Amino acid sequence: MKLDSLQKLYVQELKDLYSAENQLLEALPKMEAAASHAELKKAFRDHLSETKTHVGRLEKIFKKLDFEPGGHKCAAMAGLIEEGSELLKSDIEPKVLDAALIAAAQRVEHYEMAGYGTARAFADQLGDHDSADILQLTLNEEGHANQLLTRLAERSVNFLATTAKGE
Repeated sequence: MKLDSLQKLYVQELKDLYSAENQLLEALPKMEAAASHAELKKAFRDHLSETKTHVGRLEKIFKKLDFEPGGHKCAAMAGLIEEGSELLKSDIEPKVLDAALIAAAQRVEHYEMAGYGTARAFADQLGDHDSADILQLTLNEEGHANQLLTRLAERSVNFLATTAKGE
């Protein structure tokens, strides 16, 4: 589709978010399985459930716009997930891996926050205030997930990583 209007750019942004969220649905269980810290495992498990809700919200917006959500792959999310996958293949101490998983997850959260903020602004500009409210709700949840990861890192995981026995 030729991006010759804000409406088309908005749909493209939504497609990118939809692809990103669906890629994340596959990655989060792997991150949970790799984590050793109980609270981090729970954070990944909880975010998986939240991500399913995000996908449903995007599908609702697509239905309202009368567009199909598929047909696009978010290359940025694919790259972020690939970076995280490399961590899982490396020889890394479990406590250090937890810190690395948080860093990778926060990159994902920041990417999602940028995308949802942009889509919300486009929806508002286009007068689609109901969708803007839905997108803002998801943006708030992504921000909350990021804050939770920061708290886990600063209050526990990073400390535990410093106590790991290096060679």
